Amino acid sequence: MMTLLLLFYEFFKTGLFAIGGGLATLPFLSQMAQVHPEWFTAEMLADMIAISESTPGPIGVNMATYAGYNAAGIPGALIATLALIAPSIIIIVLIAKFLTRFSDNKLVQGAFYGLRPAVTGLIAAAGVQVLLLSVVSVTGASWQTLSMDINVLAVGIFTAVLILSLKLKKVHPAFYILGAAILGIVFKM
Repeated sequence: MMTLLLLFYEFFKTGLFAIGGGLATLPFLSQMAQVHPEWFTAEMLADMIAISESTPGPIGVNMATYAGYNAAGIPGALIATLALIAPSIIIIVLIAKFLTRFSDNKLVQGAFYGLRPAVTGLIAAAGVQVLLLSVVSVTGASWQTLSMDINVLAVGIFTAVLILSLKLKKVHPAFYILGAAILGIVFKM
């Protein structure tokens, strides 16, 4: 029961402050992996990102469902998912009620204008974290023993997909995801 309450708290907090979509939840999930390694690790987070990006549905919801299931089975998956989306539902209902009255207000327009760069920064930070999780392996317990190993295979797959996507613009992104997954399976064996 305590795990379910803690899952609800952590994912409600994540849903409340992760403005800008699923990738904006990444910094919160990364911190959660450090605080609650029994739920998921940083390596599992990278797998969650890959799976969530390649499955239908919002990435944040997919990741919350995965983490909740990993922590407490089906009840955990339901609690984490509901906790993540609850703040959005509450905020949307409140905004919809009041925005029609204040949509022409300069302060409201300024607030929305100010949110754009903040959301862009959160998504950029999430992108950098995904890149580091994918291509860099960091080991060591302290700064003195810190070592970073670059995953040459991951960099190669990333570079190949980037070049192909720039050259072959008419190929559907699903084929790149499928190809990268096959390469990952082949080279991981």
